Amino acid sequence: MKTLKPILLLVLGVVFTMTSCRTEDDLSIDPPVEETIEANSTIANLMSRTASNDGSNDNIIDNASCLSVQLPVTVTVNEIELEINDNDGYEDIEDIIDLFDDDVDSVVITYPITVILADFSTVVVNSDSELATLTANCVGENEDDDDIECVDFQYPITASVFDENNDLINSIIIENDNDMYDFIDDLDEFSAVTINFPITVIFADGTTQTINSIQELENTIEMADDTCDEDDDNDFDDDDCNNCTTNDIDSVFADCMEWTVDKLERNDNDLEDNYVGYVFEFNSDGTILVTQGSNTFNGTWQASGTGNNISVVVNVTGLSDFNDTWNLHEIEQETGEVKVDLRLGDDRLRFESDCVNGGGGIDDTALVNALTNGDWYVTYFFDDTDETADFSDYVFNFASDNTATATDMSGATNGSWSTSSGDETELGLNLNFGTSIPLDELADDWDVLEVTNDIIRLKDISGGDGSEDFLTFERTPFDGGNGNDDLETILADGLWIVASYTEDANDQTANYNGYELNFDANGTVSASNNTNTNNGTWMVFSSGNQMAIDFGTDIPFEEFNDDDWDVISVSSTEVTIQDVSGGGGGTDTLTLQKL
Repeated sequence: MKTLKPILLLVLGVVFTMTSCRTEDDLSIDPPVEETIEANSTIANLMSRTASNDGSNDNIIDNASCLSVQLPVTVTVNEIELEINDNDGYEDIEDIIDLFDDDVDSVVITYPITVILADFSTVVVNSDSELATLTANCVGENEDDDDIECVDFQYPITASVFDENNDLINSIIIENDNDMYDFIDDLDEFSAVTINFPITVIFADGTTQTINSIQELENTIEMADDTCDEDDDNDFDDDDCNNCTTNDIDSVFADCMEWTVDKLERNDNDLEDNYVGYVFEFNSDGTILVTQGSNTFNGTWQASGTGNNISVVVNVTGLSDFNDTWNLHEIEQETGEVKVDLRLGDDRLRFESDCVNGGGGIDDTALVNALTNGDWYVTYFFDDTDETADFSDYVFNFASDNTATATDMSGATNGSWSTSSGDETELGLNLNFGTSIPLDELADDWDVLEVTNDIIRLKDISGGDGSEDFLTFERTPFDGGNGNDDLETILADGLWIVASYTEDANDQTANYNGYELNFDANGTVSASNNTNTNNGTWMVFSSGNQMAIDFGTDIPFEEFNDDDWDVISVSSTEVTIQDVSGGGGGTDTLTLQKL
């Protein structure tokens, strides 16, 4: 037997307390037959599908559009634990997944959780297998489920309930989709039901329509069904431009004058390294100016459409890899950086710009003066492994007109260079020697770690898997050494003091006066003065280019805790390491001197 819901019990209670006698005045409230809603009728099914729980909003967690996970819920995304409390949390998950393009992403749910089914009933789920059993009822990816999402009811809505004598016995106020779904589900318990018109419905684009009859409501829902992207698939980031307009892209191109190629993939080929040092200017008159060293290219651009259907037509003479009608996928704006992401099937084009510096507000004087003064040699190149020997025969020369040559016994290879703001450091150096092996490995927008007249140290974080590459130029050729591999031996030999420690411009060296540091070869470190001892751990990795330090909560050395210090310089008596917060944040610099 069907369980009666509270709303129905209230109605029946009213019936039992009312008289069955009718007066002449009652005849005026008889429901028109054409305005009643009958159980299992076309309009009842349409209203139920419109009101049913839409589970597509959290597909990034459960991969199921026929159910939703009740918040809050805890998930671990690529080993980062998040507590999701609202819809913004889904974007936080997506941001972590979008950090790198070529890694394997995972979203692990912490059980138990409560899921909400299409009829708003709830089920406690304790494992992935239990969740899989429930989601098996969902249709496959890229197919629609049964609910209708392209039109919604504007609440509250009032319904009138009549008995078998057509006496009005109650008015029901429906406040939300759950109420509406239950109301439609209980229609077979009523003799006659009507909706008190007019009511208002809301379409997916935000427009509204006033409805004055059952037939008009039926026609409207049927016409609205499948007129929008209900996002029932598991492509969680295909709606990133729901609210985009052409004015948005006009504004970012107007505000940020210099754009570089952050990602370019055509026919499964990654081409962005071919365009390191190319600077794009998108002008308000629809023209594009591209500069690369002393070379210039001219073109046009045009944007049209709305939301997720904005087309961006790019046409640059001489740069055919960019020329196409792209779909605007996302405009991502963060402090100091803007990215415009374009898609075309599996192809991808993403421009980025540092709007704060505009590409020209940085002081690159020391780098330019050193770089363009004489010859340079690669004395260290690390990309997962030490590949320095691949460049041992090359002499590099950088001219003031932004051209460059890399010369070995077979001749000179032409290239280009330019400066820009760095991703993690203030200054960046863009190198491009084309596609010849091994010089193609140098094509990147490198962060500048250190510049003197004798050494230039560079670092790059891969956009694919987040690994870090290192490149060092010096005045003398590669001698077969091993970079900073001897750092571990140097630190473990003797006692050290903190010669300098700064956080941005804040000098905190005095906090460490009197402390002596002992780096033990077993990976432990102690820092002691006459009254206090701090104990921690340390490790050197990336062939001596990075260092991790962890003193736990011991004050004041907890300030040194970090798992990716960059090694700036090493000698037998002095070591300098540096940590830069991502996204143009602060810089911590620590210099240790041997006693």
